[in-house]
Amino acid sequence: MEIPKELWEAIEDLRYLLSRGYPREGSLQAVGNRYNFTQDLRHLLRRGVFPAHVAEARRRKMVSVEEIRGKQLAIDGYNVIITLESALKGKTILLADDGFIRDISGVSGGYREGAATTEALGLIADLLEASGPAQVIFLLDSPISGSGELAARIRALMRERGVCGDASAVKVPERIMEGYKGIIASSDSALIDQAQGVFDLAGHLIREKLKASFIDMGMKR
Repeated sequence: MEIPKELWEAIEDLRYLLSRGYPREGSLQAVGNRYNFTQDLRHLLRRGVFPAHVAEARRRKMVSVEEIRGKQLAIDGYNVIITLESALKGKTILLADDGFIRDISGVSGGYREGAATTEALGLIADLLEASGPAQVIFLLDSPISGSGELAARIRALMRERGVCGDASAVKVPERIMEGYKGIIASSDSALIDQAQGVFDLAGHLIREKLKASFIDMGMKR
């Protein structure tokens, strides 16, 4: 996706409004309308720009890959898989104000396994095997078609790699992760805000293994 010069002005405009307490939805609409942005660019702003105090609070919760060793880890399955697949497919990836890497695909509800799924799962399994969390729970949204079969596939892969834990398709994974006492792996804003510690699993792999390009929302243009 070609990024227009106006994007960087729009980012600053949105930050200005949010930092002064203007409502998020109204600010997003106003800035998007001012620059006559497409839905993709509006979604990029939504996923990438946050008030400074929110961004800083989230950054303080971030843990490194070294810090998950010996810890309990809950993985927000589709959030991580879809972000990785987007990077593998060369789709737009962004580094948001809060330090988390996100995609703008918006495909979660209609997700279907594809050629990139095997590669994404392999990357995740490699990381879990090497990093040594004490136990992993890999959660998928059961209302999404094929979630049960994908969970079984992930369970088999975890057993093969000697990763202790389980993979499950549940109706509302957020309910489990919202009360989780260990570390969560997700870039979902609501989950990050209530978590004690967060590992940006997809972001780590995108930066360190895939070396994929991304839009840095803090970079001036």
